[in-house]
Amino acid sequence: MKEKKVVRIGTRGSLLAVAQTEQVIAAMQKKFPDIIWEKVILRTRGDELLNKPLADFGGKGVFVTAFEEALRQGSIDLAVHSAKDMPTELAPGMVIAGVTGRADARDVLVTRNDGTPPGKRMVVGTGSLRRQMQLNRIYPEAECKSIRGNVSTRLDKVRKGECDGVVLAAAGLKRLGLLSEPDLSYRYFSFEEMVPSGGQGIIAIEGRAGEPVSDMARTISDQKAYMELEAERSVLRALDAGCHEAVGILTVVKKEQMTYYVMWEQEGRLVRRQGTIPVEKRLELAQQIKDLL
Repeated sequence: MKEKKVVRIGTRGSLLAVAQTEQVIAAMQKKFPDIIWEKVILRTRGDELLNKPLADFGGKGVFVTAFEEALRQGSIDLAVHSAKDMPTELAPGMVIAGVTGRADARDVLVTRNDGTPPGKRMVVGTGSLRRQMQLNRIYPEAECKSIRGNVSTRLDKVRKGECDGVVLAAAGLKRLGLLSEPDLSYRYFSFEEMVPSGGQGIIAIEGRAGEPVSDMARTISDQKAYMELEAERSVLRALDAGCHEAVGILTVVKKEQMTYYVMWEQEGRLVRRQGTIPVEKRLELAQQIKDLL
């Protein structure tokens, strides 16, 4: 009897990363039932150095470098990432082979459910400069405290009173089933209030260019989410955005139109733009935004 082909998919070991990878595997199994899809847990530098801000030791790339090296060496065949954690440039020979449909892209302020609404002088945990700048606009007297760690760790900091609230991605909370904790309260930010990180809510599948397994991943890719991510990553590249810059970009495709929301820091102040362009001109958005600088 012919042995089944095994495809190894790299993932970080957090509950959220594993949940996202299992979502990808379920879709791949449905499309290719004759293949064994195997999870391979990898630790990244970003997972090991939790006591330092990402901007201090490499930015977003710390979550991806180990996977790209494993892809180069052939120890894994595909890698699954939160698209918002990916650097604007992939390693040579690597491609985003496919993406899942976009989940809720909003940011959420999570506080203790003690009957007290979010207050002016609250301490909010977030390591994101993008979130900090926009929070300061919504709650001018709030203090932002830099924190890192997985979703559960951050929620525990709220429960223990180490901070009054944390800002997290709604998509991650939903994938972990943590959007209805009875002791916590959730305040969703509209896109007009807080522009998300580029790629937020999208799971990306990275692979080697030209490989058959990358072509397989492309067959489960969501076209709408792929076009949105394509436009958002082009804007991030144009603004040279990493963890050192406060930049937010979200695009929403509806029929033949793409609505965009973008924010960035310019000389210490928050600049925001919103508009609509034809979907076919989505890759021109980056130059339009760059021209505004």
